[in-house]
Amino acid sequence: MNSIIGSSLSMGSFLPLSRMAEAEKSASASYANAKPFPHVVFDNFFDQALLEQVLSEFPKPGEINWQRFDNAQEIKLASSSESSFGPTTRLFLYHLNSITFLEFLGRVTGIRDLISDPCFDGGGLHQIRRGGKLSVHADFNKHPRFNLDRRLNVLIYLNKDWREEYGGHLEFWNRDITRCEAKILPVFNRLAIFGTTDFTFHGHPDPLQCPENVTRKSLALYYFSNGRPVEEISGTSHSTIFVPRTNEEFKLNLKQRMANVARDLLPPIVTRNLKKYLFH
Repeated sequence: MNSIIGSSLSMGSFLPLSRMAEAEKSASASYANAKPFPHVVFDNFFDQALLEQVLSEFPKPGEINWQRFDNAQEIKLASSSESSFGPTTRLFLYHLNSITFLEFLGRVTGIRDLISDPCFDGGGLHQIRRGGKLSVHADFNKHPRFNLDRRLNVLIYLNKDWREEYGGHLEFWNRDITRCEAKILPVFNRLAIFGTTDFTFHGHPDPLQCPENVTRKSLALYYFSNGRPVEEISGTSHSTIFVPRTNEEFKLNLKQRMANVARDLLPPIVTRNLKKYLFH
């Protein structure tokens, strides 16, 4: 096992059991009372050596077949494929899907009988380069394969020496999108847990200002239940709902307009190669 996870790590490194037990005592009240919707943030929550190893395995933008988003609402890279996870990263994510971590989340949030997602649909590895963004949105509310109700997001940030001026804060907005009420800087070993309903609007809507050789890296896990309180639902199942902060926010930039024209006019093989060139 040490040959897989590194000589300085043991299986006990993957979940900080004593820290979890201590955090439960106060975190549930913090979570329930947070504004504009329930959330809690922990710093230096996981084993430092573990996250150092996860960071060392994190693939660069050109190293794997990233899912690429480039449109008016989001510019980011993502991968939910286990083949893209390094060995330590894979074991870590398995632990975060375990009953031990599910019960911890349940005690913190008050959401009973949480169900993890073995598919990491929409989650896994997230990476954003300079100029990237994720507009304010409410998440899809049903699991695309299992039709379970999405209840909880867990984000773990892997960004060393991240500066305030780089931006990339996770922002929590009120229901009518008139005010950002909480901002979370995505620094290394920061854990954010927040509920997901049709009204929990969040994102990092302003383009990143980090250097060209720096990216915003995170692990994302989503948790579900079979049913949910009726007051958390605005209607039927839906995909991600993006909401603009201004009338001008969702205009396409020049590269995005070029990609759309190419998709309409050129054969798919040419479009794919052009897209790689435009968005490398």
